[in-house]
Amino acid sequence: MRYGFALLALVATNAVAQQAPQAPPSGEAAARAAANALPDTPGTGAYPAIKQVDPGLVNHVVYRPANLDALGNRKLGVLVWGNGGCSDDGAGARFHLAEIASHGYLVIAPGKILSGPGAAQRPQPRTAEPRKLAVETTWDDVRVGIDWALAENGRPGSPYQGRIDPKMVAVAGHSCGGLQALQLAGDPRIGAVIVHNSGIFTDGTNPIAGMTVDKSLLKTLHTPVLYVLGGPGDVAYPNGTDDVRRIEHVPVMLADLNVGHGGTFREPNGGVVAQVSVRWLDWQLRGDAKAAKTFKGADCGLCTDKAWTIEKKRID
Repeated sequence: MRYGFALLALVATNAVAQQAPQAPPSGEAAARAAANALPDTPGTGAYPAIKQVDPGLVNHVVYRPANLDALGNRKLGVLVWGNGGCSDDGAGARFHLAEIASHGYLVIAPGKILSGPGAAQRPQPRTAEPRKLAVETTWDDVRVGIDWALAENGRPGSPYQGRIDPKMVAVAGHSCGGLQALQLAGDPRIGAVIVHNSGIFTDGTNPIAGMTVDKSLLKTLHTPVLYVLGGPGDVAYPNGTDDVRRIEHVPVMLADLNVGHGGTFREPNGGVVAQVSVRWLDWQLRGDAKAAKTFKGADCGLCTDKAWTIEKKRID
């Protein structure tokens, strides 16, 4: 999904793109309908994944390896996710999140299954007025995923009992959900951060109802952070690149792929961005030396891939 805006319109529209969803244009509606018709994907990792609503966490969607016994002694990492538009559709990035889960992660997104197989019908508004631009989930809803996962790790009878490493917890999010990830990133339990197609507004405004953020939030970062942007046509590009310029106290990397604001979330298994996300998590949470080569050094995997534009500080 690509957004093309003139320079004068960019400042006005970059805020809107990170807000809660509006009624999509007809072309976008058709693309969304086509994506919803596709089956769930199990991911390409060693542990084919499923999505489900756990009876103990009914306001979230969980992605996990279908066969937990197949993990053997390998511990699950945890990724909590902020939905695009801060929406309550926990299946909006289902291909991407299932891909991550298939590599040995428990992934948790707030909301219901409102996209793809098993989708519930979104309630219709009582009036014909358009939906207000306001968050449907908050960063605290994202945080609940960590609390639940760690509690399940210690709960007798839980399928996750003893299977989670509490030192392997990460947060990520797309667009408005990327701002939620930044709001949660200061939590001391967090060990890795990924911000997709997002960034804090450069003009200091807070145009999203129900959300207050400013650049001082970047000071709460205490782990390495990866920003994934969609090129100059990504309406969050000015915000994200400005964040990266300002971050000086922790390692930060900007990986820019010219695919627009929608990234590769609708591609099978989440496309190339999901693969990059898995490698970042494997490096930051598991200390995987092979995964580190995607990011470290002048000849890193992304550095030598002409499709990507890379900027990094204190990564090497």
